[in-house]
Amino acid sequence: MRRDEEFSEFFTSRFDWARRTAYALCGDWSEAEELAQNAFVKAYAKWPNIRRETAEGYVRTIVTRLFLDSRRRRREDAVADLPDRGVSGGYLDPDARLFTALRQVPPKQRATLVLRYVHDLSIEQTAAELGCSTGNVKSQTARGLVTLREAYGEPINSESA
Repeated sequence: MRRDEEFSEFFTSRFDWARRTAYALCGDWSEAEELAQNAFVKAYAKWPNIRRETAEGYVRTIVTRLFLDSRRRRREDAVADLPDRGVSGGYLDPDARLFTALRQVPPKQRATLVLRYVHDLSIEQTAAELGCSTGNVKSQTARGLVTLREAYGEPINSESA
């Protein structure tokens, strides 16, 4: 029973975080909910083998890979829907604009940007999480930032890849 209690505590404390991570990747709250739930189902199956200090990273990796797998299976629409909370007084909320622009970035580049700039992972950590080389992370980051800047329509402050 200890295993279930431990996992339940982890799930309760980290589910919203996992859902927000998934939302940053996919831009849709219902899909984000599903990605987060599926990630926790997979984590529960492996829970006895997961070190508690790495559990958060493990779930983040699962969320990211589930997102990328879903994009490999279906073609994503180029036109993004605006989040519900986006318009206020005739002006678009900057966060909503950023998420709309982020949805126009190809999935692998988007995952790289979310891991690097939302989760503040290093190039090496991002490469390990995505299962690719550091050179690939650098090029995906650079290309993703170019696409994001073009989609956003004005300069976005960021450090170089």
